[in-house]
Amino acid sequence: MTSRGAGTAFSRRNYRLSNESEKPKVTGIVNSKLLNDYLHRIFPSADGIQPAAAYRKPLTFQNLQEHLDKLLAEDSGAEDSRDQILEGRLGPSTVVLDHISGFEGLLLVDDDLLGVIGHSNFGSIRATTCVYKGKWIYEVLISSQGLMQIGWCTLNCRFNQEEGVGDTPDSYAYDGNRVRKWNVTTTNYGKSWAAGDIVSCLIDLDEGTIAFCLNGVSLGTAFDNITRGAGMAYFPAISLSFKESVAFNFGSRPLRYPVEGYRPLQDPPSMDLVEAHKLLGYLKNVIHIGIDVLEGKLVEKDTSMWQLQGEPTVLITLAHIFNHFAPLMCKVYLVEDVLMNFLLSILEQGGAVEAHPLIQQLLDLMWLLMEDYEVHECLKQLLMSLLRAYRFSPIIPDLGLQIHYLRLTIAVLKHEKSRKYLLNNVLFDILRSVVFFYIKSPLRVEEAGLQELIPTTWWPNRFTKEGKESKEVKEESAEERLRRRAYDRGCQRLKKRIEVVEELQVQILKLLLNNKDRGGGEASRYIFLNKFRKFLQENASNRGNLTVLCPPEYMVCFLHRLISTLRCYWDGHKAKAPAALNSEEAYVPPQLFYNGKVDYFDLQRLGGLLSHLKKTLKDDLALKANILIDPAELQAVTMDDLDEDEESATSTAQRPVAALAIGGALARPSWLSSPTLGRANRFLSTAAVSLMNPRRSLGTLEKMKARTLSVEQRTEDDKGSHGNEGLLLGRPPEEPEQSITENSLLEILDGIVMMYNLSVHQQLGKMVGVSDDVNEYALALKDTEEKISRCPKRRRDIYEELVKSQKVFSEKLNHLSRRLAWINVTIYSKEKMQDIYWLLRVCIRTIEHGDRTGSLFAFMPEFYLSVAMNSYSALKNYFSPVHSMEELPGYEETLTRLAAILAKHFADSRIVGTDIRDSLMQALASYVCYPHSLRAVERIPEEQRISMMRNLLAPYEQRPWAQTNWILVRLWRGCGFGYRYTRLPHLLKTKPEDANLPSLQKPCPSTLLQRHMADLLCSDCDMAPSFLNSVLNQLNWAFSEFIGMIQEIQQAAERLERNFVDSRQLKVCATCFDLSVSLLRVLEMTVTLAPEIFLDWSRPSSELLLRRLAQLLNQVLNRVTAERNLFDRVVNLRLPGLESVDHYPILVAVTGILVRLLMDTDFQGAKRATAVLLADPCFQLCSIQYLLGHAEPSAVAATPPSADKRHFSLHTYTDYISQEELAKVERMLGHLSEESKQAAASMLPTSEEDLCPICYAHPISAIFRPCSHKSCKACINQHLMNNKDCFFCKATITGVDDFTKPGSS
Repeated sequence: MTSRGAGTAFSRRNYRLSNESEKPKVTGIVNSKLLNDYLHRIFPSADGIQPAAAYRKPLTFQNLQEHLDKLLAEDSGAEDSRDQILEGRLGPSTVVLDHISGFEGLLLVDDDLLGVIGHSNFGSIRATTCVYKGKWIYEVLISSQGLMQIGWCTLNCRFNQEEGVGDTPDSYAYDGNRVRKWNVTTTNYGKSWAAGDIVSCLIDLDEGTIAFCLNGVSLGTAFDNITRGAGMAYFPAISLSFKESVAFNFGSRPLRYPVEGYRPLQDPPSMDLVEAHKLLGYLKNVIHIGIDVLEGKLVEKDTSMWQLQGEPTVLITLAHIFNHFAPLMCKVYLVEDVLMNFLLSILEQGGAVEAHPLIQQLLDLMWLLMEDYEVHECLKQLLMSLLRAYRFSPIIPDLGLQIHYLRLTIAVLKHEKSRKYLLNNVLFDILRSVVFFYIKSPLRVEEAGLQELIPTTWWPNRFTKEGKESKEVKEESAEERLRRRAYDRGCQRLKKRIEVVEELQVQILKLLLNNKDRGGGEASRYIFLNKFRKFLQENASNRGNLTVLCPPEYMVCFLHRLISTLRCYWDGHKAKAPAALNSEEAYVPPQLFYNGKVDYFDLQRLGGLLSHLKKTLKDDLALKANILIDPAELQAVTMDDLDEDEESATSTAQRPVAALAIGGALARPSWLSSPTLGRANRFLSTAAVSLMNPRRSLGTLEKMKARTLSVEQRTEDDKGSHGNEGLLLGRPPEEPEQSITENSLLEILDGIVMMYNLSVHQQLGKMVGVSDDVNEYALALKDTEEKISRCPKRRRDIYEELVKSQKVFSEKLNHLSRRLAWINVTIYSKEKMQDIYWLLRVCIRTIEHGDRTGSLFAFMPEFYLSVAMNSYSALKNYFSPVHSMEELPGYEETLTRLAAILAKHFADSRIVGTDIRDSLMQALASYVCYPHSLRAVERIPEEQRISMMRNLLAPYEQRPWAQTNWILVRLWRGCGFGYRYTRLPHLLKTKPEDANLPSLQKPCPSTLLQRHMADLLCSDCDMAPSFLNSVLNQLNWAFSEFIGMIQEIQQAAERLERNFVDSRQLKVCATCFDLSVSLLRVLEMTVTLAPEIFLDWSRPSSELLLRRLAQLLNQVLNRVTAERNLFDRVVNLRLPGLESVDHYPILVAVTGILVRLLMDTDFQGAKRATAVLLADPCFQLCSIQYLLGHAEPSAVAATPPSADKRHFSLHTYTDYISQEELAKVERMLGHLSEESKQAAASMLPTSEEDLCPICYAHPISAIFRPCSHKSCKACINQHLMNNKDCFFCKATITGVDDFTKPGSS
């Protein structure tokens, strides 16, 4: 076979051998003596001594192959043990997981049969090889830190969905989730593991012991005297619960933490290793030794600056080396042990990656002297090994290991040809390259070295015993100040070290986003764009398929690095094109949402489905954006969508069970098992039926869509200057012609916004839990220290227990404060806050530009509005313990612009999705709870404020009225009768669930918005009746529901047998009560701001509204104030879930309305209100007396006074109700007492014939036209609101006249 070093290997590449043309080069092979000396220096014998006989036959390229073969064969005989069967081991020499017969439950196994994901309650699987003698080891890479039992089992062990490894007699396991060891029984053992750890499982069958190591640190002997003897052989095995995942290393890769005396289950390729190390030595010699042709001698060279300068002698020598080296570099073990370590050693000299061009030269050599498939496999395995090493390296204070692996990744990606191959085929397709941008959080701060980095810990003492933030700022002691400063210094040291890693990660992304590649073909940025879009589609379209979703903690880090990289390129473009926008003014132009150049998959648009919008808005698209839609194409799109749905469902349903159980492929990388390998394609099931049917995600994943530009577009610098071409096709007239930036950057920006929406926001909220834990432990420690100070000296036993508790809390706080420092640096730092703030401003500008396009705004994806709301929420709630939002530049203006968006779009008819409309309403409701954001609402233009209030005052029917009502209540809170409380009086002693909840904020009423509300109600004669009738209807419903529910609760409580009231029923009951109170407060607000709506009877509906109001107020009072009534009994039960149900909130709200109607209006108004109230048949004076603690005389006489029975009285709430308000209630009681006496004296008895035949409460006062039937005015007016037919004859009523009974003769 012809040697590949003999010449033909070079002609297949158009390779530039040298970039330096200034020095003349000597071409041709050097003279035979120099060549002989050179080749002997490059290929020395094993002992390094050249015998004299070797020089009798000079070494040339003709006999070099033979010489090299002889050198490589020298140690092969001794080392070749591939075919030897090792004593003590049974099974295949290549050890993998037994996916044919060695598993139980549902599992997903990776292509390499080394990674596994649990897909059922507790699945188990073992390896294909077992051991019965000697010392053996294997490693498990922990990808998720949940419930797993890892260890050894015998062939006789039988597992099921409840019992796994360690639960049967001859199986032994370690569980780092519960920190226990298992062998039928369980005891404490080891340390807790975390994602990114490596567990080593050791078995010594000579001594009969099993032990485990965590990240190379021994956890001690777990089991001794294990069963041995004839027929006893142990398999590596694991049991894991749903979603948990690991990857095994039985020896197919170098063990990360080898233990002396223990052998891996799979033998290393010893002969190949020896050969690879020899060849690497020869390669190093080539780099180290140069030929000075002019002087005719060999020279030592600086290896770091070595370059291949077109010398044929060197090139042919290298070709001989690579002829043997290339096939070896396709093997994963050799790539990791030989090549990766060699490349890492080049970078160990320090300095920037650019200072080591040798790696670039070596990659050039590989592409020149290796076949394409060999280079591809080698690069794939190299990146795989780097990613695995990065993810599973222990965290040490300087993050040195992570930095080391990232630097080599950068060096490899700097090579253009390698970068493009990896981007096209590996980084997103086979590897989970997002892992490179993740910095894992240490679960065990001691092992991470944070104790040395942050020796002094500190935590804030901002909370009182009730869990509320202390309002008075306590003077910090000198000791606390020193501790805080030392802690801050430690945090700064940590931040500097993490910033080094983050900068390297940004460098990687800058390489991937490079669009200035010198070679031909697609630029790196456009390859990345396509892969990035597919990555987003996988995560957007497979919310239920956890194996496909990128973990949110990775997403957070990826988002921040991508923002940094994008802004760098954006501002770089601005420097070259001054007309473009800088990154501070970035936004996504609206035409991206409707011109079809960017695929938004099946994500919801503001106006509904895209196909529907194309049909309904095709005229607007043609008119405003000059985009014409062919009707035939519309029909085709619709039919395609239907076909896809049917095809996906039927193909999955009809696929045979066996095919799914054995080979049903998950089409994209699985994130949960092996950290690097891409496809989990074996679905293992011991069930009789397949659980994968009819999972849609399997079918839909195969249909990937992504924008494909022409090669010309994708290799040129797309300057984005042509506003009506390519990506920016269809510019609406409202959009400025100014260039924004490069088109490709706009598409990345759009993807970043989508990423935040997919999972970043949820993760930001999740990590706040550590801060909450610190506050809880700090509170517990403070409470314990106070108890120690109060503990009597004679109670030594109590004192010692308290000191133990104090020690536990202190240790936990020391641990948590260091962990919190890490989280604050990696997730909640000021720079990260600025990233989220920048994203918020991008969304605001995008929404504003989209809004100007009129009807085309409906094409915008919903997630833009969601991200605007959520990013503001994150800035306000998640970053606040460390950094304040007020520090951000342009904070007030941003708040106002967001307020304008919420105020305008919560009732925008262009937005049809109920979820996004509810979100907008909730965001606005939260906005008005905080003074700074409420002031922002007041700063928006007056026209928008009035429009917002008009939308809030629309009738409550057929829309989510509870949030609307909540907004109006917040605008009023602080102005109503006894309505200045933050928490209800009876709840003050209980700890709130979350002091940051909008409902627990201090009252901050808006008089400006109240004035707008009053003007609208007074000026619009139709608005007030429709709004108030809807409020009264909802009050009637809510209070009736509440009364019905407490009746059921009371009946359940009175039963003799033990029973439990459904917690959901209690929650609904409390919600109905809270709604009743808030509706009453809105009525109080309306009566106060615009009393003429009820009291000016020249208005058509005033009398009816007043009568309805009086009727409902009397019903509420009667139900709540009656002695020994249902309400009292349920309140006294103090059931969990009904904490908010109490007399005070509802009675004070009713009192406020009555006081406004009877005491705070003019004489005529008070007279009308009094007459209507007294005329209502439900009115009882004792209900008004109850408010001031006056008991019913009959009740007092019937029951003897009880010592513990206290009557409700407004006088007991002097902290909440002013003396002036109490005086008004006293005057109102006197006024009603007097008026009711006079009404009783003057009222003549009415015969039954003169009473209204509908209500039998009021005299007949109205006659209907044309049928002449009669009733009271209240009944007919209320009836006519919903129906125009007569009560009695069903004739259509055309008019109603007053009726007065003629005088009797």
